[in-house]
Amino acid sequence: MKKEKLSVQDKRLLAQIQGDLPLSLTPFAEVARRAGWKEEKLLPRVRGFVRRGMIRRFGAILRHQKAGYQGNAMAVWKVREDQVSRASRQVASFPAVSHCYLRTSLPEWPFNLYTMIHGRSEEDCRRIAGRISRKTGLRHYRLLFSRREHKKSSMTYF
Repeated sequence: MKKEKLSVQDKRLLAQIQGDLPLSLTPFAEVARRAGWKEEKLLPRVRGFVRRGMIRRFGAILRHQKAGYQGNAMAVWKVREDQVSRASRQVASFPAVSHCYLRTSLPEWPFNLYTMIHGRSEEDCRRIAGRISRKTGLRHYRLLFSRREHKKSSMTYF
């Protein structure tokens, strides 16, 4: 992939859209105002960054504990290689699952499918994991409960 030179103006724009976007019905209008751009000029430029892969996505971070979800567990599952595709789709279909990804297992840690389960309590997470286990047939799993949230922030480049 060819490296692209960014203008000073591009860097200023990217500095405005990294991190948290304004809490607004029209966040890009607010970003444009702060950056000294017109929104109708800013939006095509941001779309160009996305199209060229310079920006992968915009996402929202849910502060789940503030939203009343006190139970949060990383569920780790032992899944046979030939079952990963089917099992991961099934697990990810549960509304309480916010993340689902594959990792390499180790002899001393045989778990390869990782999912983040959010519930109102630890017991709620246990019930959800039990339902997932019954639906998928995945019987070998563990729940690792969150005790403290350390970081939730976006990358800062400029």
